Amino acid sequence: MRRSWRVAAAVLAVVALALAAAVGYVVASVRQSYPLTSGELSVPGLQQPVEVLRDRAGVPQVYADTAHDLFFAQGYVSAQDRFFEMDFRRHVTSGRLSELFGPSALQTDMVVRTLGWRRVAERELAILDPMTRRYLQAYSDGVNAYLRGKSGPDLSFEYAVLSLTGPDYAPEGWSPADSVAWLKAMAWDLRSNVSDEIDRALANQTLSPTQVEQLYPRYPYTRHYPIVTAGQVGQAGLRSAQVRRLHRSAARLPLRAGRVMSAIPGLLDAVPALLGTGGGLGSNSWAVSGRRSATGGPILANDPHLAPSMPAVWYQMGLHCRHVGAGCPFDVSGFTFAGMPGVVIGHNQRIAWGLTTMYADVSDLYLERVDDQAGTYLFDGRQRRLRTRPESIRVEGRDQPVTITVRSTRDGPLLSDVVDEFAAAGRASATGRSTGANAVALRWTALTPGHTMDAVFGIDKATSWSRFRQAAKSFDVPSQNLVYADVDGHIGYQAPGQIPVRSGYDGRWPVPGWNPRYDWTGYVPFAALPSVLDPASGYVVTANQAVVAPGYPYRLGGDTSYGYRSQRIIELLNAKATHDVADMAALQRDSYNANAAELVPYLRRIEVSTTYYRQGQRVLRGWDFTQPADSGAAAYFNVVWRDLLARTFHDQLPPAVWPDGDERWFEVVRRLLHDPTSPWWDDVNTDAVVETRNDILLAALEEGRDDMTRLQARDPTQWSWGHLHRLELVNPTLGTSGTGLVESLFNRGPYQLGGGSGTVDATAWDAAQGFAVTAVPSMRMVVSLADLDSSRWAMIAGESGHAYSAHYSDQMPLWVDGETRPWAFSRGAVEASTQDRLVLQPS
Repeated sequence: MRRSWRVAAAVLAVVALALAAAVGYVVASVRQSYPLTSGELSVPGLQQPVEVLRDRAGVPQVYADTAHDLFFAQGYVSAQDRFFEMDFRRHVTSGRLSELFGPSALQTDMVVRTLGWRRVAERELAILDPMTRRYLQAYSDGVNAYLRGKSGPDLSFEYAVLSLTGPDYAPEGWSPADSVAWLKAMAWDLRSNVSDEIDRALANQTLSPTQVEQLYPRYPYTRHYPIVTAGQVGQAGLRSAQVRRLHRSAARLPLRAGRVMSAIPGLLDAVPALLGTGGGLGSNSWAVSGRRSATGGPILANDPHLAPSMPAVWYQMGLHCRHVGAGCPFDVSGFTFAGMPGVVIGHNQRIAWGLTTMYADVSDLYLERVDDQAGTYLFDGRQRRLRTRPESIRVEGRDQPVTITVRSTRDGPLLSDVVDEFAAAGRASATGRSTGANAVALRWTALTPGHTMDAVFGIDKATSWSRFRQAAKSFDVPSQNLVYADVDGHIGYQAPGQIPVRSGYDGRWPVPGWNPRYDWTGYVPFAALPSVLDPASGYVVTANQAVVAPGYPYRLGGDTSYGYRSQRIIELLNAKATHDVADMAALQRDSYNANAAELVPYLRRIEVSTTYYRQGQRVLRGWDFTQPADSGAAAYFNVVWRDLLARTFHDQLPPAVWPDGDERWFEVVRRLLHDPTSPWWDDVNTDAVVETRNDILLAALEEGRDDMTRLQARDPTQWSWGHLHRLELVNPTLGTSGTGLVESLFNRGPYQLGGGSGTVDATAWDAAQGFAVTAVPSMRMVVSLADLDSSRWAMIAGESGHAYSAHYSDQMPLWVDGETRPWAFSRGAVEASTQDRLVLQPS
C-alpha cells in the first residue's frame, strides 16, 4: 500500500514538474513578445522624433512632423501590437495559409489563388496616386523596422506555439501589396448577393421560380423608408429613354442550375470570414443635424456588424501631424485594420464619417459551357480560348508544392475548377435537363484594379463635404453607405463604388455566360449615385436598407436588409426633439424586436392544450418586445421563432437554404400571417392533412415550451435569453486547433448577450444552426462635432493581439454592457489620458 502511494506521488511529482515547466514556458513565451510602450527607442528610417501616447486601454495616438514619419510609426506600432494577425491576414489574401498550417488550409489557398487577390493587389498598387504609394511604403518600412532582428517568438506567442507543432517560421518583410491585398478581403466579405444568387439557384431545385421569389419579397417601401428620399439621386439627363429601357428589361432568369451550383457554397465558405459573411452582417450609422442635437452641433454614430473574432477585427488609433499643412495634412482618429495604413472609420479635426454595407450588386455568377479537351468555352456562338495560369502552393510538411491551373473565361475565374468532384458533377449535369452548363465563373468588381486606397487617405484629410465627395469617387470596392457630418453643421450621405449596369437581367440569378445579352454594359456614373446634403428631416439613417425608392434610373441591388433596424432608429430619433451623445449611445443598445411585435399577437390568440403549455404562452403577456440578456420572454419567443421557421420551411427547402431568421424572414412570415391557408404553412410530409397558419403556430408554441424546459428549466421564471444567446471569441488560427489547452490561451468567453437578429443591437444568430452569436456590433462610436473630445468609442475584445496582454480583451466588460469610453482627440485631452509614452528617435 505504501509502495503504491509512493509510486503515485512520484507520478504526480513528474506531472507537476511538467505542468510547471509548461506554465513557465508559456509565461516566458508570452512575455517575450510584449512590446515596449514606454521610454525611448532608436529606430532607423525615421526623419524626426515621433511620440506614441497610449491611454489605459493601450490605444496609441501617434504624433509626427512629416507624413512619412506618421505612417512609418503607424506601421511600427501596428506591428508591435498585432503582427501575427497581420501575417495571418496576408497569408490568407495571398493564398499561402498552407505554408503555416499544412494541408488543412489547402482548399482555402486554392480558392484565393483562383480569385487572384494578390495579383489584383499588385496591379492596383501600380495605378494608385504616387503620394498614396509613398504612404504605403512608409508604413511598410515602419513594420519592417520593428521586425528587424526579431524571431517569430519575439513577435507573438503564436509563433512560439507553432514552433512546437509545425514550421520553424521566420516572418518575411512587409510590402505595400500586403496592405492593398487586405482591401480584397474586405470586398470579399462584403461582396453582397453572391450567396443569395446561389441560394435561389439551390432552392430552384425543389421550388418553382415563383415560389422562390416569395421567399425574397419586394422591399416594403411604404413602411420602411429608404436612405435617400430626396436630394441628388441622378442628373435629369440620365433619365433618358435608353436608361429606362435598360431598367425595364432587367428580367429575372431563373435556371435549373442547382446541380451545377451545389459545390459553390462550400468553396466560398473555405475562405476565412475575416470580417464576416452571411446573415447578420451589416451595420448601423446615422447622423443628426445641429437642430436635432442637444449640443448644437451634429452627432454621428456608427456600429459595424461583423463576425466576432479574437483579436478584434478593428484597431483603434490616432494619427496626428504636429503642424497640419500641405506637407503633413493628417489629424485623424478612429478605427483601422492592422496591416493597413490610415483610418477607415472615424473623424479628423473637421469632419466625421461612418460606413455601412450598401448591398450593391457588384458580382454575378455565370454558368459556362466549357470544352475541357479543347481548352475553350462557348460565347456568342463561338468557342473562345480559356485563359490559364499555373499557381504553385507550398504546403508545410510536404516536399513538393501543389500546382493548380486557374482557368478563366471573359466573365472571370472558374470557381468550379477548385474541387474536382464539383467539376465531375457539372459535366454530368450537362447530360440531364439542365442548361448544359458545366462550370461556374465569378465576375466581380474587386477583381479589377481600383483606387480604394486613394479614397482612404483622401477621406482622412478631407475638411469639407466637397472634398469628402471628391475622395469618395475613388472608393471603388466594397460599395458602402458613407454617412457624413462636419463641424460647420452639415450632415450628408454619399453612395460610392463601381456598380455594374446590366442590360438584359437584374443580377439576382446565375446567368448563361455564353449569351452576350448578359454582359455588363458599364458602371453607374458617380454623378448619378445617390447623395444628399442637409436633408430637411435633420437626419441621415443607414442600416443596410434600400438606398433609394423605385424610380431611380439604375438598379443598385435588390438584396438589401428590409428596413426593420433603420425604421426603428428613425422612430427613436423622431421620439425626441433633440438628442445628446448619451442618447445616441443608448440607441445603439436598443433591442426592440419588431418581428416579435408583429408575431406575438397571433401567438397569444392561439388556444394551447394544457396548463403546462399555457405557462409558456403567458410569458409573452405584457412583454415590451425588447431583448435584454435577462429576458425570459425574449428567450421563449426566439425559440418559438426558430421552431416556427423550421416547421414552415424545412419540409420544402434544401438544408443549405434553410431560414437563418434575419430581416428577410421577418418580412416573409409577416406576409404569410395575413394568408392563413398559404401552401407554405402546409407540412408536405403529412399525408391527408393540410396544415394552416394556426396549426403551425400552435405546434411552434408547444415545441418551444418543451425546448425551453429542456434547454433551461421547467419554471419559466428561470428562463433568460442570454443563457441561450452566447458569444465566444475564437482566434481564427490556434483558437481552432482542437487542443483544449492551446484554445484556452487564445479564446475568450462565452459571454451572455441581449439583442438579436434584426434589432438595432444586432447580435445576430442563425436559426438554422442554433442561438449562438454569429455577428456583433464590432465597435461602437458616437462623434460629437460640437466638441470632439466629448465623443465616445469602444470595440469588441481589446487593442492588443498578444494573448494575456492587459489589452487583449479588456474592453469586453464595457462592450458587453453596451457602454463606451471617452475618446480623447485634442492634444490636451490625449495628454490628460496618457498612461504610456514612447518616443521613437531617428537612428
